[in-house]
Amino acid sequence: MKQKEIPQYALFVNVKDLKEMQRDIWSEEAVQATMKFNKKRYDIDLLLRGSHIRKMKKKSYYIEFYSPKIFQRAKEIHLNAEYKDPSLMRNKLSLDFFSSLDVLSPQSQFINLTINGKNEGIYLQLESVDELFLKKRNLADGSIFYAVDGDANFSLMSDLDKKPKTTLLSGYEDKAVKQGDEEKLEQFIFNLNTWTNTEFEQNIEKYLHVDRYLSWLVGIICMQNYDGFVHNYALYRNHESGRFELIPWDYDATWGRDVNGKVMEGDYVRAQGFNTLTARLLAVDSIKKRYIKKMNNVLNNQFTVEYMKPIVYQMHEELKPYILKDPYVKNNIEQFYEEPAFILSFIKDRTAYIKNNLLAF
Repeated sequence: MKQKEIPQYALFVNVKDLKEMQRDIWSEEAVQATMKFNKKRYDIDLLLRGSHIRKMKKKSYYIEFYSPKIFQRAKEIHLNAEYKDPSLMRNKLSLDFFSSLDVLSPQSQFINLTINGKNEGIYLQLESVDELFLKKRNLADGSIFYAVDGDANFSLMSDLDKKPKTTLLSGYEDKAVKQGDEEKLEQFIFNLNTWTNTEFEQNIEKYLHVDRYLSWLVGIICMQNYDGFVHNYALYRNHESGRFELIPWDYDATWGRDVNGKVMEGDYVRAQGFNTLTARLLAVDSIKKRYIKKMNNVLNNQFTVEYMKPIVYQMHEELKPYILKDPYVKNNIEQFYEEPAFILSFIKDRTAYIKNNLLAF
């Protein structure tokens, strides 16, 4: 089989602007730059993205296209450094796994990046979740909110300071929001916190795509992403159905490693998950049974060593030829080679933990 070639993106930035970007890592002011790909030139706005990654040697970037305005059917892309993941694969493995569970999930691909001729190594290009994300999938028009911090916890209480929220939109950033939908989100959060158990069971399906939420819950529990319960997702309100759906985002802290790349044992995140919405859903007996049925199906068919092994190794082989050229990874090459076995071992441990704990609730 011919080795899959990773696309090459070349960025060119004014040296003064690049130095200023590297100096003021928290700046939200984009700089003008040029991107060349497949002998075509794109005028872009370039910005650092992420939070803790900004302090690392290898940065992540946000790119918005303005001439031409569209690139690969997108008006903006995210280039993730995956600096703390020794495999570089966890984010893509996770997003692809969500797609296999019928959860709306961003597309992603590996690319090799240069800036002003300097090799910056392998990056993961993430599709932006916006109105074009919906159009590409022939989804109904709607609004998109980004969950940007721990206050996007579906609660009336702040996850950050443990006090009542001053606004129920706390934790969310408008991405592509239509008039009236901020109020719809506030109403949803208020209702799910104040309905009686009977009211919740009778009304939740009108506000939430429960089946997709349960599929998302199965995915996040299997992969063990601790942060994803209260942020690291986009919220889509479908205008045809009037219901909300979760779209996962930034899933590098998964498959047995935390956000710093440290080992996260297979029993770190409980099988019931977290956040107020999850707790209320699983308190409804009929919904809990649906969740357990979904989970058992995935544990028997997709979250298995047999299913994941060829996926993990194929992705690993795709990256191998480029790893030695990545200036930020080449000194940790031995760990990169060990990661597929580590990930498969995590799957075995995590599966055993989930199966044991499904029986307990």
